[in-house]
Amino acid sequence: MITLHHLNKSRSKRIIWLLEELKVNYQIKAYQRDSQSNLAPAELRAIHPLGKSPVIEIDGSVLAESGAIIEYLAQAYASDTLVPSKDSAQYKEYLQWLHFAESSAALPLLLHYFLKIDGAKTNFLDGYAKQEVSLVLGYLNDHMADKHWILGESFSAADIMMSFIIEMAFALELLGDYPNLAKYLQEMHQRPGAQKAMALEHQYDETVTG
Repeated sequence: MITLHHLNKSRSKRIIWLLEELKVNYQIKAYQRDSQSNLAPAELRAIHPLGKSPVIEIDGSVLAESGAIIEYLAQAYASDTLVPSKDSAQYKEYLQWLHFAESSAALPLLLHYFLKIDGAKTNFLDGYAKQEVSLVLGYLNDHMADKHWILGESFSAADIMMSFIIEMAFALELLGDYPNLAKYLQEMHQRPGAQKAMALEHQYDETVTG
């Protein structure tokens, strides 16, 4: 049995989506953000020293980091459907996009978000964040111009990994200039696994459900 330690409004929603796509037995242990600080609760540190989510427990071990979790689970349980063959040229591209989400793409968007909620005037960071967000989203939008999924016609675990980036951009109202990404997000949300993940996140979010 896989246990997902899920924090509301976090990257762990995409792990729920992956688990639904894998059709494996799993359970969710849900945690809520502090209403004042918006940070994860201290209880998560009992699972992993960083006290962040997602974290999974599987086969007696603990695994953190979204990219590692998705790469491991997809390879272990769905290598024939969600992961290109390691002998294919597409496998290299798959790895690139799988890790692009948390390496090149996440920081500019998070920085933009933090500056937006902070509201303070900056000498450098605001301009840098906007420039990098434009670079990342423009790159992705151009890539998706003639593609259904990030690898083309085949849905993969890299699309699940990318979902956090596209959903964050949507939440920050940044997709207006990137129609290919808006279409990509719609395609994501049509998948039953993604719909189940959204429903479960809503179910476990006490700030929504009361």
